[in-house]
Amino acid sequence: MATLDRELEELLREENLEPGDHERFSHYVKKDKILESAITGKPVRALCGKKWTPGRDPEKFPICPTCKEIYESMVG
Repeated sequence: MATLDRELEELLREENLEPGDHERFSHYVKKDKILESAITGKPVRALCGKKWTPGRDPEKFPICPTCKEIYESMVG
């Protein structure tokens, strides 16, 4: 378990995130990637760069401000 904790800390440090920050938001991901992840269990990458395996109800969290800004610049 200690190895997993160290790997998570290293990943968070690389992405300049504080522990827990990546769990606070819903993120924008291509629909086909979410479906693929649901079938294969492979992680997805959000517009903001966050990589994870979806498993929580996104309706329960606010939208990631970085994802929202990127999305709006793409469609706006």
